[in-house]
Amino acid sequence: MTDQGTIWLTQEAYDKLQAELDDLRGPRRQEIIEKIAAARDEGDLKENSGYHAAKDQQGQQEARVRQLEDMLRRAEVGETPADDGVVEPGMVVTVDFGDGDHEKFLLGARENLMEGDDLDVYSPESAMGAAINGRTKGDEVSYTTPNGKQLSVTIVDAEPYKG
Repeated sequence: MTDQGTIWLTQEAYDKLQAELDDLRGPRRQEIIEKIAAARDEGDLKENSGYHAAKDQQGQQEARVRQLEDMLRRAEVGETPADDGVVEPGMVVTVDFGDGDHEKFLLGARENLMEGDDLDVYSPESAMGAAINGRTKGDEVSYTTPNGKQLSVTIVDAEPYKG
């Protein structure tokens, strides 16, 4: 994963990611090693689907380990922001696209969402996230989308994410 900016995480989200990383580095890594060894003992590796499946699983798992390591290295752990109407990471923001079409999302990292919460997430580094970060309710903000389109939104609401 490429190095990006700092990501904001609650202590709970940070701890959850650290626990996942510890599990992947420890027990889960050992399970995969054992699966690969058992499949290797079955003989010809060219046509051994169990071996290839275990190697694929190992590759996916190691990619997740690298992703978690990068996220935790870049993480800024903090508490839920103040309920002051200022848009910042950790806030649930509602914007109006000017046609009455509203969108509600979390500004921050997907890892901060509680399980089962289907709220959309925008990174503070995204085009809209960067444009609205630090702004307040009622502000109209223009930004350029990745495809070059110019959009304007009005910040309708910004409240701390409570999970």
